[in-house]
Amino acid sequence: MSDYVIMTDAAADLPAELLGQERVEIISMKFELNGGELEHKNCSAWDSKAFYDKLRQGGSGSTSQIPPVVYTEHFEPKLKEGKDILYISLSGGLTSTWQSSRLAAIDLMEEYPDRTISCVDSHAATGGQGLLVLYAIENQKKGMTLEENTAWLEENRNNICHWFTVDDLDFLKRGGRISPTIAWIGGKLKIKPVLRIAEDGTLAIMEKVRGAKAAMNCITGKYISSGFNPEYPYVMLCHGDAEEQANKAKEEILAAVPQAKVIMAPMSPIIGIHTGPGVQSVIYFGSNR
Repeated sequence: MSDYVIMTDAAADLPAELLGQERVEIISMKFELNGGELEHKNCSAWDSKAFYDKLRQGGSGSTSQIPPVVYTEHFEPKLKEGKDILYISLSGGLTSTWQSSRLAAIDLMEEYPDRTISCVDSHAATGGQGLLVLYAIENQKKGMTLEENTAWLEENRNNICHWFTVDDLDFLKRGGRISPTIAWIGGKLKIKPVLRIAEDGTLAIMEKVRGAKAAMNCITGKYISSGFNPEYPYVMLCHGDAEEQANKAKEEILAAVPQAKVIMAPMSPIIGIHTGPGVQSVIYFGSNR
């Protein structure tokens, strides 16, 4: 069995306590905020409050895909060490990053024909992508080969359930997710959308409820009603500088499902720049994606 390393990108929002001592290489991603280019790599090593405060103050920005040359810079040293690579990317339904990784992988495997680079489109984002990385690590420890682990990820990626709600509809409007009319009406009536990441990895609005409390009850209820699966115990609560609300969601989840392993983490700027401050998510392995 060939040795292989696991890689992901900065959108995975993996806290240090989840990774522990695991040697997972995280590829940084660039974004723009108020006209300046910045770089994000690790959710445990950045000032999320400062970032979301800038958005609250009217800041705006954009994200960009990782170019093939960056993947080459990260992939090739591992190949030279005689190792294969399992790379788990941000959803191809949200960015072209996965396609870039494949272009780099194809060229490199021609140059290193004895090596394999497996690029898996996670169909996920933020903590959902992170959970897939975590389970890929566990699969590797159980002895799964690169090919077996790739097959498992592709078979199970749509079992990662992402439920979101946002505080400010203007951010979704800027990204073209909702129309200006819906954003205006929703703001006036305090309508909060409940969103999910669909099976093709795109963002979809599923429900509209009135008030932030109802929206949070809706997304925490999605997990609670799904039933606890001891094989996949983690629940990720990724948020946009809204730790107090995330803590309340954690309390509600643990009151209903004491066995759940709840992990809170700030949502990276790679996703947060499109969803805005106050975004909340409940993410887990389940059957109600």
